[in-house]
Amino acid sequence: MIVLNSLFPIFVLLLFGQFLRRRGLTDTSFLKTADRLIYYFFFPIMLFWKIGGAAFAEGIDWKFCFAVLAALVTIFLLSTLLLRLFAVTAFKSGSFSQGCYRFNTYIGVAVILNSLGAEGIQYYGLAISLAIPLVNLYSVSTLIWFSGEAIGPKGRLRIVVRALVSNPLILGCLAGIVYSQLVGSFPEFIDNSLSLTSMVALPLALLSIGGTLSFAGLRGNLGLALLAALVKLAALPLAGYLFLHLFQVEGIAFKVAMLFFALPASTAIYVLSSQLHSDTELASAIVVVSTVLSFLSLSLVLLL
Repeated sequence: MIVLNSLFPIFVLLLFGQFLRRRGLTDTSFLKTADRLIYYFFFPIMLFWKIGGAAFAEGIDWKFCFAVLAALVTIFLLSTLLLRLFAVTAFKSGSFSQGCYRFNTYIGVAVILNSLGAEGIQYYGLAISLAIPLVNLYSVSTLIWFSGEAIGPKGRLRIVVRALVSNPLILGCLAGIVYSQLVGSFPEFIDNSLSLTSMVALPLALLSIGGTLSFAGLRGNLGLALLAALVKLAALPLAGYLFLHLFQVEGIAFKVAMLFFALPASTAIYVLSSQLHSDTELASAIVVVSTVLSFLSLSLVLLL
């Protein structure tokens, strides 16, 4: 029942988002506006509220942090090796690489809230605060390397720093962590206000993701999309499992990390690939394939 209770509502909303788009009840303009509202306002507020409202009982779990980082470094190296082994073209390399490690933050919040509650979101916020800077560094470096553009180290660093400093999800998580350590609770009237604001975030995010899924890019890209999804949904959870045991991470931190590792690829792959001249059709195919197959990876983690 835990799989049904945790995942069914999420995938129903994704399908409903696709249905609304096909019926013409939402369109590209609406979805872009919704994405901006979610990214810059509703999600940062929700993360700040969920993380800031309860302090970590025993401080920050650094073993958890090291395990998450070690798994992501391992998968980045594996994705780089696969680019060589499968002779992936320069045009497709940036999109493929991102698909192996870039994760869907919104689906992660929905799954962890449904299955592990507010304490799980605390650990999840810690994980994405570490992971988002790292995957942005990986993504931008790989995309620029294979784009052929003459951008020096300073230029690459400037792009990465700009992407991180302006990332409202990171700012929301970090603000929540600091607040949880200094205060740890909200006055009731503020708590109620943040609660009402946060109620909009998850349904709108899932409807938006469902509405933006496109199957057009699957033609001619299915093989690479499946390979990237296999790395993201199988190799990353396996590597994460090994590092979690190596660092002796247990309890709810272990559960949160495993769900984090099993998340599908993020729709941000498409945006960054478009900006830095990589294959957007492959990016779209990876998002679709990994989102569909993530029902299996997330179900397996929840069951085990």
